Amino acid sequence: MIKFDIQNNSTRGYLDMTIGERVIELVREQGMTQKEFSEKTGIPQSTMSSWKGKKQNPSIDKLKVICDVLKVDPYYLISGTESNETLKNDYVTVYKDNDEYQMLMEYRKLDNDSKNRIQGYISALREK
Repeated sequence: MIKFDIQNNSTRGYLDMTIGERVIELVREQGMTQKEFSEKTGIPQSTMSSWKGKKQNPSIDKLKVICDVLKVDPYYLISGTESNETLKNDYVTVYKDNDEYQMLMEYRKLDNDSKNRIQGYISALREK
């Protein structure tokens, strides 16, 4: 979900937003009022105003609830790009309440031979 600035023929404007500005834009895009967002996150509307007016960012302890309410990945919220792959990081975010997390936890319990078998199976599935 990378925004493209048609007037400037680039993504620069959206990517240069602060996290706070990006949150406000996402709230607007999702048709949510600031009051609704405030009620769902517990973040006062006055705090949201400071994100826009003073170009401040949400505190780190609020990012998870913001991502949950807006249904966006933390990478997107922080960077304005859709995924970790775009940022070229060597890590990903996996939420505890999904199947990927459970599979990862089970994978970590396996011995090396079993891990190699799983990796081989995944490779075979991709080749289909």
